Amino acid sequence: MTVRATRRSAGLLLFRHTGDGLQVLLGHMGGPLWAKKDAGAWTVPKGEYEADEPAWEAARREFREELGIAPPDGEAVPLGEVVQRNGKIVTAWAVAADPDLSEFSPGSFAMEWPPRSGRVQEFPELDRVEWVGLDRARAVIIAAQAAFLDRLAEHTG
Repeated sequence: MTVRATRRSAGLLLFRHTGDGLQVLLGHMGGPLWAKKDAGAWTVPKGEYEADEPAWEAARREFREELGIAPPDGEAVPLGEVVQRNGKIVTAWAVAADPDLSEFSPGSFAMEWPPRSGRVQEFPELDRVEWVGLDRARAVIIAAQAAFLDRLAEHTG
């Protein structure tokens, strides 16, 4: 019997206060499977890491890889962990920041597309990032990650 290691991801949830209230920076997942989806297709910028890498360091590394911009400095508010439907454990921190997104340059991944075609294509990890209010964020974020929004709202409340 093969025991599969639990997959773990770590990420940074950036937030800012505006005249319209609290906003968070979310990424829309790239690739053909997510292209026409909105609800459940947005995520905290995050990525997988190995057990020997500290989650905080992975969150900062993955932010740079996913967005192509430096992770912001500032106080990191631990948002804890959630378990997504696919079993992946995601750890996140919130950081108040408003980076220049004009340098957004996402990392990419390769996959066979169309399926069973034998053609491998490159797709962006995130095809866009947006600042969104908490109500919209709750409507579009991966279901399990909504807990991060609630924890952030409690912290900034």
